Amino acid sequence: MSVLARFAPPSMSAEKYDELVSLLYSKGVHPADGLELEVCYGSGDQMRVSVLFDTIEQLEAFGNKIKPLFEEIGFDPGEPEIVDVHKVIRRGI
Repeated sequence: MSVLARFAPPSMSAEKYDELVSLLYSKGVHPADGLELEVCYGSGDQMRVSVLFDTIEQLEAFGNKIKPLFEEIGFDPGEPEIVDVHKVIRRGI
């Protein structure tokens, strides 16, 4: 069953998000195994991120990889809200 994690960091701008994603790509962490979709939205320093993973295990594995990197640079992603997904509807299907 797919899971959705919604992150609402205490403070994150679009520039900071782009920096974090660049770091994850450079470290070979992104794109994560099982990641179906990642969406960054919001404005100013109140950007939010939602990620959709195929399984909770894949989400947890991703979290285990990014946590030390975020700690190393002093970024606090906050605690995600994690919910089971009932259905995903895709364009063209």
